[in-house]
Amino acid sequence: MHKEFAGALEHKFCRLGTDITVTEGVKIEGYASLFGIKDTGGDVVQKGAYARSLSTLSQKGRRVKMLWQHDPAQPIGIWDEVHEDAKGLFVKGRLLTELQQGREAVALIEAGAIDGLSIGYRTLRAQKDQKGARLLSELELWEVSLVTFPMLPEARLVAEAKGADPSEAEAMMRDIAAAFTAGRKMLAEGD
Repeated sequence: MHKEFAGALEHKFCRLGTDITVTEGVKIEGYASLFGIKDTGGDVVQKGAYARSLSTLSQKGRRVKMLWQHDPAQPIGIWDEVHEDAKGLFVKGRLLTELQQGREAVALIEAGAIDGLSIGYRTLRAQKDQKGARLLSELELWEVSLVTFPMLPEARLVAEAKGADPSEAEAMMRDIAAAFTAGRKMLAEGD
């Protein structure tokens, strides 16, 4: 059964889209979260949601962690820059190719097999709007992961694999996201 617990670590997904670049095989950048866009889980991150968390981390001399698929046992790099701008949560960092998973991540990104970013966070303040969407106004950011399946279908998918049709790839990702959403609803209704 699925139940939401206040303060539990959560994850949000966002495709890297055209905002990601791999330079010299190790540098990446993109948006880990976009403001004002409802994801397939029914959540909308509001502008300023990360401000206090980023400030606290900075004051303590700590950084947001870069993980592989949200696995705390698999850090794969370092986020050199994490900040909010008008669009969302921008991240810029380096994959560590000294690590096997870092080398694999670089190869997967360059091949177009991995194109997603996902945030690991705790919800500190949120409310529901009239349509039932959860408006996330303050989040405690823990990590940003490279992931296979993002939850924001509105973000662009880069489909540069040999012969891949971007519109087919986007349609497939929307279908997968819809299946996850339907599964979540079924679990929630079973509570």
